Amino acid sequence: MSTNTTTTSSAATTPAQAPARLLPGPDGRPRCRWCASAPEFLPYHDTEWGFPVDDDRRLFEKICLEGFQSGLSWRTILAKRENFRAAFHGFDFHRIARYTERDVDRLLADAGIVRHRGKIEAVIHNARCAQTLVQEAGSLAAFFWRHEPTAQETQAAEPQTASTSATSVRLSKELKRRGWKFVGPTTVFAFMQAMGLINDHARGCVVRAQVEKARKGFQRPA
Repeated sequence: MSTNTTTTSSAATTPAQAPARLLPGPDGRPRCRWCASAPEFLPYHDTEWGFPVDDDRRLFEKICLEGFQSGLSWRTILAKRENFRAAFHGFDFHRIARYTERDVDRLLADAGIVRHRGKIEAVIHNARCAQTLVQEAGSLAAFFWRHEPTAQETQAAEPQTASTSATSVRLSKELKRRGWKFVGPTTVFAFMQAMGLINDHARGCVVRAQVEKARKGFQRPA
């Protein structure tokens, strides 16, 4: 989920002072303003967004869902997430890599997901790319976490004021070089935000400290 464009997020489109990016949650504690835009955003914000992930299936799922989000809102994708998981067999990329045209037809007929042929075919194509990447890097987690931004880079920008970064541009180029599709710099940046490669919770957000603690205790995959 990107947090600073109107087509993909509920947050402001221009940089603002930190308090403007905060809003009291149901418990009165400050949270990122965007999580108040829809009821389903609050649990996602509090328990998922920004916490580090090293599970290959979750990483593959997220980069696929970010691809589906392109041109849409994250709320649309989040509301359909369980349908996506069922349709794509839990985002088991080894299984998806064996999909045939019959599976494409099945997915195009599934009203529970976003029925966009290009994006559906990209998931299948990317699953095959993921298999190759695992053979080379050991795991998707190992590959992605090797692209974790430096502290200097993350500290240089105020949270939620950018939709891309130098690292997301590099990672996007590397994935495209390896044949991946629907992995532009903005999509990759949103993936990095969500999977904990950066902590982009607004300063003062109660969850920011929780994410930072989780990141400090997180063992980066080798």
